[in-house]
Amino acid sequence: MRIGIVSETWPPEINGVALTVHGLAAGLAARGHAIDVVRPRQARQSVADPHFETLFTRGVALPRYPGLRFGLPAGQALHERWAQERPDAIYIATEGPLGWSALRTACALRIPVATGFHTRFDSYVGHYGLRWLTSLVRGHLRRFHSRAVATLVPTDALAQELAALGVDNARLLRRAVDTQLFHPDRRDPALRAQWGVDAGTPVVLYVGRIAPEKNLDLAVQAFRAAQRKQPALRYVWVGDGPARAALQAAHPDFIFAGMQRGEALARHIASADLFPFPSLSETFGNVILEAMACGLPVVAYHEGAAREHLRDGYNGYRIASGNAAEFVEATVRLANNPGLIRHMGRRAHEGVARLSPERVIREFETLLRELAEEQHHEHDTVVVHA
Repeated sequence: MRIGIVSETWPPEINGVALTVHGLAAGLAARGHAIDVVRPRQARQSVADPHFETLFTRGVALPRYPGLRFGLPAGQALHERWAQERPDAIYIATEGPLGWSALRTACALRIPVATGFHTRFDSYVGHYGLRWLTSLVRGHLRRFHSRAVATLVPTDALAQELAALGVDNARLLRRAVDTQLFHPDRRDPALRAQWGVDAGTPVVLYVGRIAPEKNLDLAVQAFRAAQRKQPALRYVWVGDGPARAALQAAHPDFIFAGMQRGEALARHIASADLFPFPSLSETFGNVILEAMACGLPVVAYHEGAAREHLRDGYNGYRIASGNAAEFVEATVRLANNPGLIRHMGRRAHEGVARLSPERVIREFETLLRELAEEQHHEHDTVVVHA
């Protein structure tokens, strides 16, 4: 098949959407499909992947997120490209201006479209003093995804949320993790020595955007509560974002490792000991699976990946959504019990060890093939009746 992939974020940008979409595209290419990628030209342009055909469009810097961009509408360029070399199906990963123009163009050309629901932008706006925009953003998301043949979601719970939003075309495409890359064997004593800790000192880890929507105040509160009982405890932050500078200035004892990717990211995760993840704005949270695969017990709210993979009190703690006191208590309990960290960490690794990225790619391929076949059937039916 010839498959179009449209995304307004792409590696080397590091976020869940960019990495997930790139992984899907690479997996389809490895299975012999022709992949036509459409994405904004980046400020520091990466080399186009030779396994994909790529159309670069104009992009604009995303406010408060240095290094990230969103794509501007490109309807004419897309129409010319897809009319000349028509994809069998198109996957649109982002709901920005480029995504909207791709959706309109695909509908005009009668090319079947699946969209991805990766980011709860309706919950983000309140963290930037724009809560009054929430209903407008929800309306935007509803209109966008309702025009697709299918909207792909990673969990049943998210499908139910979409239904409540008025989007009734959700299809499940579960997530997986590369358990060869993310593995306890990546633990690196030399890296821990750089952090100033020995083998017996627990390291708390944060991985992700350092931004208000990630509930960072609770992350700090939980760490400080644990540190009062375990003064040697260290906090390592992997990632970057608009809140980093203020956080770093307010907490000079925190270790900021910056953006990490690939083996370096796996090494940082595996070299820590526990992963409290306080975000309430995730559609999934890939990093939860990465932490578990590396043998870290996780403390997280009953959302996304935690709902699917955490067993409370067994491989981590799954907290009732919004219960900050329970989140802090669980983090303190875990951080001050090395034996519990080890036991839960082993169970965390075992719990995700059988997840298969290859299976996800096959399911994605099957879904897109079904969309293409349905479109071809409709076309043949119209021709016969004509």
